[in-house]
Amino acid sequence: MTNMIMYILLIFLVICALAVSFSKNLLNSILIYMSYSLIISVIWVLLESPDLAITEAAVGAGVTSLLFFATLKKIQAIVKTDKKEELDHE
Repeated sequence: MTNMIMYILLIFLVICALAVSFSKNLLNSILIYMSYSLIISVIWVLLESPDLAITEAAVGAGVTSLLFFATLKKIQAIVKTDKKEELDHE
């Protein structure tokens, strides 16, 4: 049963890696990256390495994703809906 779960997680891992490579939207790429990190942390738990799982969840899905969001906000890649509509009408 554990092997089947591991194979399913590995398939999702490959799908996430491919999806983040082909995604054109930066926000979607970050969200896919977060799911990739969470899947990796679950795999670490299944491999009985909880210290690596906690580190991957905290750094991979947590801190790194927050830094990516802050960067997108800083370069104004994330625009509020009202501002985006105004820019589209000009």
